[in-house]
Amino acid sequence: MIDPFTLTLILIVVLSLAGASVGLAMMAGSFVYLILKGFDPSIASETMLQGLFNNYTLLAIPLFILAADIMNIGSLADRLLRFAQALVGRFRGGLGHVNVVSSLIFSGMSGSAVADAVGMGKIIINMMTRDGKYTKSYAAAITAATATVGPIIPPSIPMVLYAIVSDQSVGFLFAAGMAPGLLMALAMGVMNYVIARKRKFPVDEVVPLRDMPRITWKALPALMLPVILLGGIYGGIMTPTEAAAVAAFYALLISAVFYRSVTFREFYQALLGSARSTASVGVLVAGAITFNYVITREQLPVSISDWLAQYEFTRWQFLIVVNILFLALGMVLEGGAILLIIVPILIPSVQAMGIDLIHFGVIVVVNAMLGLITPPYGLLLFITANITDEPITRIIKDVWPFILALMAALLVITFVPDFVLFLPRMLGYQG
Repeated sequence: MIDPFTLTLILIVVLSLAGASVGLAMMAGSFVYLILKGFDPSIASETMLQGLFNNYTLLAIPLFILAADIMNIGSLADRLLRFAQALVGRFRGGLGHVNVVSSLIFSGMSGSAVADAVGMGKIIINMMTRDGKYTKSYAAAITAATATVGPIIPPSIPMVLYAIVSDQSVGFLFAAGMAPGLLMALAMGVMNYVIARKRKFPVDEVVPLRDMPRITWKALPALMLPVILLGGIYGGIMTPTEAAAVAAFYALLISAVFYRSVTFREFYQALLGSARSTASVGVLVAGAITFNYVITREQLPVSISDWLAQYEFTRWQFLIVVNILFLALGMVLEGGAILLIIVPILIPSVQAMGIDLIHFGVIVVVNAMLGLITPPYGLLLFITANITDEPITRIIKDVWPFILALMAALLVITFVPDFVLFLPRMLGYQG
């Protein structure tokens, strides 16, 4: 007879490969486990509902998704791109730098890598490939790579998920993502400059300095959103969940009233799109909550802690193993599944090693974002391939230099914890 837990894992893998969502696969596997173990299957439903309805922080996710969808339907992205173009378009490989800077700015509003790639990405790819200035594969590759910054710079949906499973402060996690996000953007900017010189990419049009005040003024309402969000959170005016509601309202206000670029039909479509995305995340969270109950019953976290203890890993050796594990998992699993399934298993070991959980959270989220551009899964690669109609093999070839640049940034984030934690500590974090 196959062990019930082993059978559960096999069922989850088979259902996932058959096309079922990971969330539904975890629910089905958990129900089978409870039945085979002789437990009341209603325990799964009770655990699921309590996990979903007793967690106020979860409300932030649909609100940030809605804010991102509203930003993508107005002219906000165009104005931000024009502002970024005026700032850095004058350098060699200018539109590549514009891509990096615009993603950095947009990431302070959406919290989603996919929203960044779908919204801002479509516009910047068209700008880059117009008149054959850049190859389609390079435009797609750098757009996919820069979109990974979205969930590192606050606000961040993956960090909200990590906060839920690790019982850490969302506000301190947001603060911890600031410096790593800027480092990742810098690494990609340097890589773009090196490639631009090698391939002789053009310098973009130089915007006269006298036009900068006008361009900045037009983009100012959009640029104020991160200021309002972060100022409200760290000023103690609102919680991260309340900030998500403010973000959605402010995005609608500036798009519909100030810029007057959103129709009722577009707003309705944004509501539908955010509802679908929220439902998808909700199913994943519900499935993970149920499966985590099974993991707890099997005492898997304790078993892993005991296994690590017998090898006497140092803190840094453990972090190297964790990075390799997450990078490998990112090639085949969606980032949300990694955060909700794998992280709870490792939390006891992380605490036993004396690793700060805020620092560990940033490491996990950066790894999850790298998984979005590493083949064969690479969701962002498929999104940009769809936008450009370019074979994904060509995009993969051009994205590798950016993956290496991001891995270099990951090494700094992993082995220099003070670099990650100095800002949270300035805001009162005691870790």
